[in-house]
Amino acid sequence: MATKTAKNGVDVEQLTEAIEAISEDPDVGEFRFQAETKWTDALKSTTTIDEFDQAGEQIRTQEFHIEGDEPEQILGERTAPNAVELLLAALGSCLSVGYAANAAAMDIEIHDLRFELEGDVDLRGFLGISEDVRPGYDALTCSTYVDADASEEELEELRARVEATSPLVDNITNEVSLETEFVVE
Repeated sequence: MATKTAKNGVDVEQLTEAIEAISEDPDVGEFRFQAETKWTDALKSTTTIDEFDQAGEQIRTQEFHIEGDEPEQILGERTAPNAVELLLAALGSCLSVGYAANAAAMDIEIHDLRFELEGDVDLRGFLGISEDVRPGYDALTCSTYVDADASEEELEELRARVEATSPLVDNITNEVSLETEFVVE
């Protein structure tokens, strides 16, 4: 009977097997993630996520719904986070995955981990008032707080590894092409 070795809730054996499988067949590591967002009313929207593709094969999953709205100060009703807050949440979630998995691979036990993320947005860009102002974040700040069974040197190595391999850190810090299609129904 195989022994299940978990660290930080991550099955280290499965993690190792996944790394080996992708190393042997890079197609196994090819994913296409998908989301559909529908305007619901006023400044509200609902995003549905229920599938992704892996190595060209469609995988149906549990259906997830993410609500979006704006604060009352921006004419919303504050029934849900807004898109720029969801970006912060997505970054925090991605970093959390990276820390848990990489720490497990490095045999580091995490006791507590949290991220405080923030960024400034000037609405003059979004509202088209000033072409000199970006519509999005100028910069983001992420503070990581970790309590783990590891030396400072090991934790610094962990931080560097996570930041170097995080898909969201990469997407935020490097330009990503965006193709748009506009369909009138």
